[in-house]
Amino acid sequence: MGSLANLPPAVENPPPAVGEMVTVLSIDGGGVRGIIPGTILAFLESKLQELDGPDVRLADYFDVIAGTSTGGLVTAMLTAPDKNNRPLYAAKDINNFYLEHCPKIFPQKRFLSSARNLLGALSGPKYDGKYLHSLVREILGETKLHQTLANIVIPAFDIKYLQPVIFSTYKAKNEVSNDLYLSDVCIGTSAAPTYLPAYFFQTHDAKGNVKDFNLIDGGVAANNPALTAISEVSKEILMNNQDFLDIKATDYGKFLVLSLGTGSAKQEEKYSANMAAKWGFFGWLYNIGATPLIDSFSQASGDMVDIHISVLIQALHSECNYLRIQDDTLVGNASSVDISTTENLLNLVEVGKNLLKKPVSRVNLETGIFEEAGGLIGNGTNEKALIGFAKLLSKERRLRQKNIVEKLFS
Repeated sequence: MGSLANLPPAVENPPPAVGEMVTVLSIDGGGVRGIIPGTILAFLESKLQELDGPDVRLADYFDVIAGTSTGGLVTAMLTAPDKNNRPLYAAKDINNFYLEHCPKIFPQKRFLSSARNLLGALSGPKYDGKYLHSLVREILGETKLHQTLANIVIPAFDIKYLQPVIFSTYKAKNEVSNDLYLSDVCIGTSAAPTYLPAYFFQTHDAKGNVKDFNLIDGGVAANNPALTAISEVSKEILMNNQDFLDIKATDYGKFLVLSLGTGSAKQEEKYSANMAAKWGFFGWLYNIGATPLIDSFSQASGDMVDIHISVLIQALHSECNYLRIQDDTLVGNASSVDISTTENLLNLVEVGKNLLKKPVSRVNLETGIFEEAGGLIGNGTNEKALIGFAKLLSKERRLRQKNIVEKLFS
């Protein structure tokens, strides 16, 4: 069918109500490791273009795109409109963005001892965030949540009220006080504790009342935002959003979910109970060049989401509707969230490429390690699985377009 850029939006991007599936893309947090899902997304978009023409973008296929922290930045890049109302970035441009800007977001201070690193962590965030803030504001400008080309879901955490905050296109369309600048949302979700400063901003409701936001990184709440995205869709279904007409909130078998991790160092096994038993405040805050406390809660929340969705999908006999791509074999600098040397960034590109060649895997509920899983989309490598996923996305979009055209002209 190719690109349908000259057709009305209702025909070009029809809602789930005229199709069979609700399509979800989720991207984890992970700092510079955002290059890993960037590589995977570039591959997926290239396969969609082979099927439907060179002008299509990921935002044309997903009903909702969710991202936490660095994943939130990628989400904004894929869905914010340019002057022609098309996505600001193609997926193939994401890695070049990281390669150009990460060294300035996370400038490397050479030859600092562990003691000096710890002292710096105690005196304030490792980086001032000024370059990141100015870059995000320059790129996204005055774009607000309601303007994104696909519905987005981006979690953050309000440090004042100690509770998660979920920003979404759905909420923005329902309440003016939730229609925030996309730049504020991206800065808030990426304010990783100890790395970047917390972020404060205000908005106003329809009556002029002021609403404060005191935000830190969304990874505190949901480093893997896949379940958050599904929950937001379920709420819209319960609120009788016509985009989901005839879809039940509990009908998880109709969700087609692609969840992308940013890698972890699980199999490096650099911590142990014997080590942790001796740690006090400083040990949990900084150890072996990392932050064990942050590593623990971000990895735990990500895996819990994966486990929950996996069990749910299996119970519904819909394993082919869920694809999680994650690498838990990172070691050394590759597992860092902020080492932005050219060498490490290029290595992360290779990690993403190699991940495409690895077998489709699932987290083992007993060991926490990702293991090869059969019977899924493609039943082989992640690359084959993504090719199969692209075919499902293309088929769903074509079906919707066919149905909406018949509805409009019947």
